[in-house]
Amino acid sequence: MARNRSSRVPLRRSLLGRLLGVSALVAACSVAATAWLAVQTTSGAIKQEQGQNLTADARIYDTLLGYAARHSTWDGVDATVRELAEQSGRRVALTTQSRRPLADSATAPDAPALPPEASAVVDPLSVDTVLAARSAEGQGTAADRIDPRAVGPFLLPAAERTALRRTADRNAACLNRAGIAADVVVGPSGRPRVQMVGNDPERALGTRCGPADLDAPTRTEKKALGALNELADACLKRQDRGGVRLNRDLSWGERAVAPGPLPVPGDATEARPAPAVEPPRELTGEDDRAIASCVGTARSEQLSSYVASPALLFIGDEGGATVPGFDLSPANTAKIAGAAALVLALTVGASVLAGARLVRPLHALTGAAQRMRDGEEHASVPVAGDDEIGRLSAAFNDMSAHRARLEAQRKAMVSDVAHELRTPLSNIRGWLEAAQDGLADPDPAFVSSLLEEAVQLQHIIDDLQDLAAADAGALRLHPEPVRVHELLGQVAAAHQARAETAGVTLTVVTTAPAPALEADPVRLRQAVGNLVSNAVRHTPAGGTVTLRAYGGGGGAGPEGGGGSGAGQVVIEVADTGAGIPAGDLPYVFDRFWRAEKSRSRRTGGSGLGLAIVRKLAEAHGGTAEASSTEGTGSAFTLRLPATAPARGQGDRSRAGRPGGMA
Repeated sequence: MARNRSSRVPLRRSLLGRLLGVSALVAACSVAATAWLAVQTTSGAIKQEQGQNLTADARIYDTLLGYAARHSTWDGVDATVRELAEQSGRRVALTTQSRRPLADSATAPDAPALPPEASAVVDPLSVDTVLAARSAEGQGTAADRIDPRAVGPFLLPAAERTALRRTADRNAACLNRAGIAADVVVGPSGRPRVQMVGNDPERALGTRCGPADLDAPTRTEKKALGALNELADACLKRQDRGGVRLNRDLSWGERAVAPGPLPVPGDATEARPAPAVEPPRELTGEDDRAIASCVGTARSEQLSSYVASPALLFIGDEGGATVPGFDLSPANTAKIAGAAALVLALTVGASVLAGARLVRPLHALTGAAQRMRDGEEHASVPVAGDDEIGRLSAAFNDMSAHRARLEAQRKAMVSDVAHELRTPLSNIRGWLEAAQDGLADPDPAFVSSLLEEAVQLQHIIDDLQDLAAADAGALRLHPEPVRVHELLGQVAAAHQARAETAGVTLTVVTTAPAPALEADPVRLRQAVGNLVSNAVRHTPAGGTVTLRAYGGGGGAGPEGGGGSGAGQVVIEVADTGAGIPAGDLPYVFDRFWRAEKSRSRRTGGSGLGLAIVRKLAEAHGGTAEASSTEGTGSAFTLRLPATAPARGQGDRSRAGRPGGMA
């Protein structure tokens, strides 16, 4: 037994283990789902915000880059910076490369300092290809990092621009008449060009609207192109390479070697005959790379005096400097994992505490139940609160107390039954042994005494049998219409002789109309007879025992009566005896209980009569009650369900044991 009591249920099968497992699983799933959702949502929001910021940053960068390409200094850029800040809702600041302020949209004196690193460098001669929104019309090759809006000496004057525009409009109108949709587009230098829808120049070859007259460089372009060509040739000469011929679109070809100087396009030398030249040689890939490098260097050198100097660009939140955005770096991932682990640990800890508080009273209940099984005395458990476990503990304590009472009653009943059976058997044995020894004569008085003891023994056995049948639900009833007043008269007549011998007056009150009752007349006479026998026994000489019946329900009483329509039939047996103490009143219907503990035959019977009365009342669907005032008397009441009177009902005699047993 001790081994079973001390053994513990394995954690995986215990209530605590299952509660802990379920809580941990729920917490893990919740944390994982929350973390995944937060990561997905945050990642999407970050990507969206970064995309929006990148677009806004590119727009700001491109605008300031265009300003630097069209102006030789940063003077007057403040208005552009403020406008960009208002449009983007961000702080925009420009400084020189030595971090001397040029313009700043944050004019408040307490504005945060600029961050250590700039967002970009605004240099039209060295464009950031990630941020720059390159124009579709480029002046250089794909690898050229010079902003196309930096045209410098290639900027056409108004006269040349007007002449070229008239020519371009004429060519576009010609193409439109030929069924080819065309429009005029003006580049950063002011040079117009004809753009055909579909970008299919071969369709215009069959027309007389060719743009050949637009391809020739103007005087301004020739001059600028010649200066650029000289700068590129000087760069190539330093590398021991021959010169090149640059076209208007900055493409090149190997120039034929001439004995005289290169004629400047547009001057008087164009009319003179060309000198003898050597045939051009074919350029290699290495030559092309060297020429491209020199052309880029020449362009930067040529445009340096026409564009603004490089500046540092700072773009940040409104009113503050640029701060690093949140990203899912390993550090941030570790933070998310740490927060999830903390939440999981707190959940598991709370589950452990709750589970321990839940399991502790269950362990106490299990131990108390095992002690009861081992036959120990009444065991109770502490009631911690009014929750489900507390109510279970209280119910267990009630059950344990009730079981202890039943066990005590069982022991007392065994002792009482042995005592009740021993007395008549001892008397019978004593008389028989006396007759055997010749000490008593078997005369009629001797036989009568033995018969009286045998009847008493049979009485106890019958009472025990009735109680056993009632407890087992096997007590048979034969209900029929009963006239209650007639039944009370029969019981009074059966006990009249005993009452007269005891000097007790036995009366039946018949003032109220007789209620209708459906009951087993034999069992009902037995119950009322037990009450009358008990009342006569405990009423002193000169006292009175009164039997009455009336309709119950609605507060009806013996004086008010009650008709046959009452809900109950009340049978009352009242005496004028010594009464029952208030402390003993709750136990009068218990088996073998007697207020006088000596169990003398002079002061009481076997102690089963009132227990049988209660069982018989319950078998009829009613109740048995007792009330008493010490020194005045007692009243025992049977409350039975009433029935409507049937026409022609009568009392039919039935064979059975006579009433009056107690």
